Amino acid sequence: MKKLIEVVFDTETTGFDPATGDKIVEIGAIRIYDKMRSDDPKDTFHLLINPERDIPDEVVKVHGITNEKVKDAPTFAEIADDFLAFVGDAPLVAHNASFDMKFMNAELEQCGKPPLTNEVVDTLAITRRKFPGARATLDALCSRFDVDLSARTFHGALLDSQLLADVYLHLCGGLQHGFSLSDQAGEKDDDGEKIVDVQQLVQSDVRPSRAFPATQEELDAHREFVAQIEDNLWGISPQS
Repeated sequence: MKKLIEVVFDTETTGFDPATGDKIVEIGAIRIYDKMRSDDPKDTFHLLINPERDIPDEVVKVHGITNEKVKDAPTFAEIADDFLAFVGDAPLVAHNASFDMKFMNAELEQCGKPPLTNEVVDTLAITRRKFPGARATLDALCSRFDVDLSARTFHGALLDSQLLADVYLHLCGGLQHGFSLSDQAGEKDDDGEKIVDVQQLVQSDVRPSRAFPATQEELDAHREFVAQIEDNLWGISPQS
């Protein structure tokens, strides 16, 4: 069965608007399969990016990415194909998605590539629909769903993608880390993933069916009760 792949991603930038020259300095992305997190390293994409411009001090205070950290990093044009290959045609999940998509498509345009046409899922919009009037920041959502924020000293594209993935799964109805059921069986499929024998998993909980026939006293009592209902569906009357 084909798995539904979604890519949760986040960017860090030099500012708020690519139209005024701001650029991406970090991309983080992780894949989700059938609403389950994958812990496989191949399902994670993370890179610092040289924006080819200075990063303002006030922005460094937010994400901690300095000019020194990115001076030897690749440019967006150098990693664009790798990122596009990673996301493929999967739906993209982001918090305040218009911000990240605006930057991503501006960067793609600058290196001569077409804009992303993937379906986009905005967790900010989902949050506002589900919890109208409540705070909708990523921090607030992590607190709402008890997602651990202890590692978040700065905004970071990879960490924020990981946190957002957990939040997104909660918003979708539940959180499952990895393919944990696969650990309960020994055989593996062609992709190296363990095979789960569902019948074996539930067999111990299956009990033989038991019959509970009504006694004649119970049947008479039920008939008497129904007979008191005028024009009842069974046509039972007190005299019948």
